[in-house]
Amino acid sequence: MTLLIHDTTVITLRGGGVLTLRRHSLEIDGTRVASLAPAGAFEPRVRAGEFSRIIDGRRRVVIPGLVNTHHHLYQSITRCLPEVQNRTLFGWLSGLYPRWRRLDHRAVRAAAAVSLAELALNGCTTTSDHFYMFPAGSDVRMEAVLEAAELIGMRVHLCRGSMTLGTSAGGLPPDDCVERDADVISDCQRCLDRFHDPRPHARVRIDLAPCSPFNVSAGLFAEMLQLARTHGALLHTHLAETVDEDAFCAQRYGCRPLEVLAERGWLGPNVYLAHCVRLRGDEIATLAASGTAVAHCPTSNMRLASGAAPLRDMLRAGVRVGLAVDGSSSNDCGNLLAEARQALLVARLGQSPGNAATRENARDDASRGVLFPVERAMFLATAGGGAVLNRPELGRLDAGAAADFAVYRTDDVALAGGVVHDPLAALVLGAPPRADQVFVAGREIVRNGRLTSVEEESLAEQLNAAAAALT
Repeated sequence: MTLLIHDTTVITLRGGGVLTLRRHSLEIDGTRVASLAPAGAFEPRVRAGEFSRIIDGRRRVVIPGLVNTHHHLYQSITRCLPEVQNRTLFGWLSGLYPRWRRLDHRAVRAAAAVSLAELALNGCTTTSDHFYMFPAGSDVRMEAVLEAAELIGMRVHLCRGSMTLGTSAGGLPPDDCVERDADVISDCQRCLDRFHDPRPHARVRIDLAPCSPFNVSAGLFAEMLQLARTHGALLHTHLAETVDEDAFCAQRYGCRPLEVLAERGWLGPNVYLAHCVRLRGDEIATLAASGTAVAHCPTSNMRLASGAAPLRDMLRAGVRVGLAVDGSSSNDCGNLLAEARQALLVARLGQSPGNAATRENARDDASRGVLFPVERAMFLATAGGGAVLNRPELGRLDAGAAADFAVYRTDDVALAGGVVHDPLAALVLGAPPRADQVFVAGREIVRNGRLTSVEEESLAEQLNAAAAALT
């Protein structure tokens, strides 16, 4: 099918910059972008009836599909849980493990479907999901998340996560929440063989993702590294998130978290790390030199009082950075546009001359009247995320790119006024609107602000029932 979004405003990425193109048309041929050009160039073809479908774009803004680089989709089942609302990471995890050990396949599928629906309804088309909770004796498998992704229609990097160091071995999780190394490797091999698609424009990829240095053995990190090399898969883990993690690594390994990964060979262009809040300048340089990427999670880091990642310093050093909402129990919201706004605000706060950590850079920027720009925030949410996942076809709307995009109405009150002056700024600085339409690989998964494949109310009822069963 050939689709034309005609005479609209398109925000896209070109040459590392973000462009706002008014009175343009976007042509979609099957699963890919065919062309993007001024609307007038398409008028003869419109009159000739060459397009299978034409969408009138005059009251629309089109952006590349947002790319979320880190999530725990199952965690929507425990979001807003009272007993962990006011805890930092280690206490938060300790309070949640007893609930998560009772998960089953149906609960994970229901939670993942709601988390994916929330992302899609707000313009996200691709997500990474770090799924590491496989309680002893449960029927939970990776298929629970894949079934949800197929239902909603999202593109996914499904990370086969793992925890193998229980409390009896000096780790943080209870022993009945961890697996044996051999079982993890066996299932990683199964998932790679069955689901991983390394081709460009793939709908599903499997990434390998030990949860963190404080709950996975050194041996498993090494085996994951070899398996990823064999299959051309990406590697992912949490790193440098909190003071507690620093202390754990110092006590157990005698070094800092990033040094743990470096010693294990876990740095490079095929690795992306979630959080990276507590990085020194030399560690940022190490990430940049090795080509290691970062999934930046500003809301979760504030929610758990972990701190603010040195975003501007990472970007200045040349680190690939994308945005992420993180899990629904540490963010409680799955809106990547909201995350772009949050990233911008936190970055600007870090530019305050009163912030000792960035005082010198802040002084330089202030003297030039420069604050973290809306264009950079949108880049992080789109092409930046695509770069983190090594997916150059994502996060842009050039010819040959994936036909993943979101359409917003200019008569939405959230955009009114601002969209006249600057559509990009209206999307980033204003209240994040619900997308009117969302397409993934040319398939419309959101229409008129509603999912096309399933009733949202049904998803919510299923998750509410599953959440109640955990109480």
